Amino acid sequence: MPVGVIGLGDIAQKAYLPVLAALPGLDLKLMTRDRAKLDRIGDTHRIAPRFTDLGELIDSGVRAAFVHASTDQHVPIVTALLEAGIDVYVDKPLDYHLDGARKLVDLAEREGRSLMVGFNRRHAPGYLLAKERPRDLIVLQKNREGLPEAARTLVYDDFIHVVDTLRFLVPGEIQHVDVRTRVRDGLVEHVVLTLAGEGFTALGIMNRLSGSAEEVLEVSGADSKREVHNLAEVIDHRGQPTVRRRGDWVPVARQRGIEQVVTTFLDAVRSGQTLSARDALRTHELCELIVERIGE
Repeated sequence: MPVGVIGLGDIAQKAYLPVLAALPGLDLKLMTRDRAKLDRIGDTHRIAPRFTDLGELIDSGVRAAFVHASTDQHVPIVTALLEAGIDVYVDKPLDYHLDGARKLVDLAEREGRSLMVGFNRRHAPGYLLAKERPRDLIVLQKNREGLPEAARTLVYDDFIHVVDTLRFLVPGEIQHVDVRTRVRDGLVEHVVLTLAGEGFTALGIMNRLSGSAEEVLEVSGADSKREVHNLAEVIDHRGQPTVRRRGDWVPVARQRGIEQVVTTFLDAVRSGQTLSARDALRTHELCELIVERIGE
């Protein structure tokens, strides 16, 4: 199956190309405007079809495409692909603005094409295990060291993973949203999101001055708790804690859900199933609300 990979930055090189290049039955075609990078990465993965022009890639007959270009290029690239009848997987966010994200989702539905957004944590084994447990209280922290940032890029580039994961894990309808933050000199230092509904509360925390990079999820209820540390270590608390660690030979891409989200998308393309990004749009809508609340 002919599949395009558009944009060859860090996320494509570290996370996606190693997975795609190892899958059988794919005729991969690479596209970036940087010819030197294109040839270097093509040689590394022994991928011969290489393009510096999106139109030429489309004309080559790809059935599906992975878009890893910069976010400000998502709307024009994804629009061209969808209008050419090509199913699309695109990194989060769809766009830095809700209008752009909404236009892409509406276009995909009009064209009858799949549009999947790269929320890989929904496929990460540790977080799927967390979803098996009672979730009266959910706390997800995704922290950074020395990285305060402007609200829109912080929320849409990074905190969006927290927002979407909480939406994935909450056990009922969200009826209350609260945002607390600290902003200094126009840069967000931390943000705390509360989502609540009947019988549950979910907290999403990001501290950009935490002293370390970490991601810790806790779900608790019915007198038990399950923690997931950095998507790799699962700790159950019910009496004596028990620890399950990622196996020595388990690839990081599988631990983080990259393998699984890629195969989910490609299986849908092969079978003719149309994947909708309408639920992903709801995550973008919540992100826009958070940006507005920070601005207030």
